[in-house]
Amino acid sequence: MDNPPPSIGKYEVAQELGRGAMGVVYLARDAFAGREVAIKVFSHGETGVLQGQQRSTFLNEAALVGKLTHPHIVQLLDVAIEDTFSYIVMEYVHGHTLAHHTTVDNFLPLEKVVEVIFKVSRALEYMHRNGVIHRDIKPANILITDDFDIKISDFGIAMFADVTRTTLSNVGSPAYMSPEQLLDQPLTHQTDIYSLGVAFYHLLTGRPPFSGSSYASLIYQILNIDPPPLNKLRPDLPDGFEEIVGRALQKDLGVRYQSWIEFGADLAVLVRDLRMPSQDFTDTRKFHTMRNLSFFQSFREIETWEVLRCASWHRMPAGTVLIREGDPGDALYVMVDGDATVSRAGSLLAMLGPGDCFGEMLYYSGNAAVRSTTIVATMPVQVIEIKAAALAAMSEACQAQFNRACMSLLINRLSAANRLLSQR
Repeated sequence: MDNPPPSIGKYEVAQELGRGAMGVVYLARDAFAGREVAIKVFSHGETGVLQGQQRSTFLNEAALVGKLTHPHIVQLLDVAIEDTFSYIVMEYVHGHTLAHHTTVDNFLPLEKVVEVIFKVSRALEYMHRNGVIHRDIKPANILITDDFDIKISDFGIAMFADVTRTTLSNVGSPAYMSPEQLLDQPLTHQTDIYSLGVAFYHLLTGRPPFSGSSYASLIYQILNIDPPPLNKLRPDLPDGFEEIVGRALQKDLGVRYQSWIEFGADLAVLVRDLRMPSQDFTDTRKFHTMRNLSFFQSFREIETWEVLRCASWHRMPAGTVLIREGDPGDALYVMVDGDATVSRAGSLLAMLGPGDCFGEMLYYSGNAAVRSTTIVATMPVQVIEIKAAALAAMSEACQAQFNRACMSLLINRLSAANRLLSQR
């Protein structure tokens, strides 16, 4: 299509976003769902059918439509085949690619780099659990949204993990391809770990670990040479970066990270050890903090991310009245750290600590509730605030987890009250 058509299927086309060897991408509007979408169009050409790599790319992405739902993966929404073209409809992401931050003059802060890599690792672990290997992880395929969230895109050469061979050999971006991918060996999730390690290295140094004057030179280095040590290119890096990136880039699969969980755990330690201003509490640190709180123990990762995006985090000094008896309320809270007293009519009822939830009567009484107790911080505290409106807009799965957590909380408090009554 030389000029944007007025519509593609039920979608109203707004403008062309870009074009390449695989096809043209348009920005369009889904009037039924009330959202913007991106449509990748594959021309059938003179033959009237898709051929070669275009066909493989289309079939790969079409096979994943509706199958991957994760906050850090661009969602594939729809697929169709017309007389002269075929197309894939996907979520439209406002922002730019991570490639924008691979040059020395536009580096991300270290904590942001780790946050990006961690989020990508979580999304790739989710893909692995669903039997999918991306095979083309690189900064250009990682989108950064306007509010600094991330989305993995471009599944044109993805493959299902139970397939040991594919008709697409040696496809991808050579500088980011694992040794086993270059050798056309059977692939597992470890090939994506390697590629993410290359992206990590690039974001830290402004260059990929291997580069050559020719394709043959590049391939030789990836297969036979160790990458330049990070501390030679970036002497200011704190401890931990060299070890994590180096292990992700190991040519020996037995030495490379064996699982995404293992990789993510080391990233979490790195985040903890980074000396960051207290107010710059990154999403990665928040995620791990929430996962360790008792209230969120039953939440799956995808639901934890959903809550994180809707919640507000607050630090307050000792003596702060967190909620006051008789005041209206429109939020519930989860204690992250610190302690607080619970009282009614001046009488002490209980103490709260990390993982405890308060203000949860809102969950049972609707959008607004009159507070029945007063809660005062006895030491500096940090709390997570979740507004009633945000809770109501969450997915059914996430609301079900809140229901389970709040019911468990209510049962525990009733049991504690019964024990006190029996002792009188």
